[in-house]
Amino acid sequence: MKVTTKGQVTIPIEIREELGIYPGSDVEFQIDHGVAKLILIRKAPSGGTRLVEHMRGRATVKLTTAEIMALTRGGS
Repeated sequence: MKVTTKGQVTIPIEIREELGIYPGSDVEFQIDHGVAKLILIRKAPSGGTRLVEHMRGRATVKLTTAEIMALTRGGS
């Protein structure tokens, strides 16, 4: 793996998936006896995230994505 002139590297997808690192994730590096460690900074979920998690699976009406989009766009 090469470091760019800006000091950047690409984190392999397997590592990003395993650690749950997505675009916008905050990470930090720590040095431990000459070894650099990449640490994912886990933040408390936002109010919106908590609301979505609370509501997940509670729907009582089965609609297709197309039907939901038509409702949100004022279609029938």
